[in-house]
Amino acid sequence: MIVTKVERKVCEGKPVIEAKNLTKKFGKQLVFQDVNFKINDGEFISLVGPNGSGKTTLVKIIMGMEKRTSGELLMDKKQTVGYVPQFRNIDLDYPLDIESFVRLNLKFTISPKKRREDSEQIKQILEKTRLTHLQKRPLGLASGGEKQKAYLAQALLNDPKVLILDESTASLDVEVKMQLMDLVQELNEKYKLTVIFITHDYDLTKKYTHRALFFENNTIKPISVDEISEDMFE
Repeated sequence: MIVTKVERKVCEGKPVIEAKNLTKKFGKQLVFQDVNFKINDGEFISLVGPNGSGKTTLVKIIMGMEKRTSGELLMDKKQTVGYVPQFRNIDLDYPLDIESFVRLNLKFTISPKKRREDSEQIKQILEKTRLTHLQKRPLGLASGGEKQKAYLAQALLNDPKVLILDESTASLDVEVKMQLMDLVQELNEKYKLTVIFITHDYDLTKKYTHRALFFENNTIKPISVDEISEDMFE
């Protein structure tokens, strides 16, 4: 993939996530210690560094799935977080179509009014994620990129302020990766959606993200796009 130089605006909005002297240990095993950083409203930021350096652990703390050992991670408790997983293979005979799969992320209701509102929300999300024409396709027969868009649509249903992509482009071919990231970039710019992208893909990081948090040696260092190098992804 050829990475073209792009102009990026620095996101100077208020922080939606802020770490102050954040430390995480598992028993005696130190993951990261006394780290400080901010992720601003509307920012598209990548988390990069070696396997086992703490990227997934940080995301779990952000999502409330792990507790910090010490320090602070400040974010609005009312702020919803959407999550798109790494590509998962789905059996060909999976029983749900794309629309029904996306709908799984809604709470069941017997209220006719709420069901109408939910259906309108599903319609809007399918339009945002370019899935309207595919909504009745069995998910098991969908392509890898279509499956990932379905997961993205699920993640957007709760109108998140922060969207986390957990190596969501892994195992996709280059063209499909670009299509998915183009869509995420559009959501980031049009709706000021804050995006956190865990990745081992140097080219996508350079092309799409505003800056990065680099994980290494029990630290997390905020770096600019110009400071990102290929050896950070080895």
